Amino acid sequence: MWYVYFRELASGDVYVGSTNDLRRRFDSHAAGQVASTKPHLPATLKSHVAVATERNARELEAYFKSGSGKAFAKKRFW
Repeated sequence: MWYVYFRELASGDVYVGSTNDLRRRFDSHAAGQVASTKPHLPATLKSHVAVATERNARELEAYFKSGSGKAFAKKRFW
């Protein structure tokens, strides 16, 4: 099982990522090991979506980072 997740950063921005291990990934964010979120900690989980394959997760992540994907996610997930 793969996940696409949304984290709200201290700056108010939303980070979109994908992983097959949510706990490990969240721990790495909290420990400041993710360069793109480290300066914006703390970060809280907004939502996540489970998908069957890594390919689907990567495609969804890319979509949610696009303009129309951000608008869709904002309307549906938070």
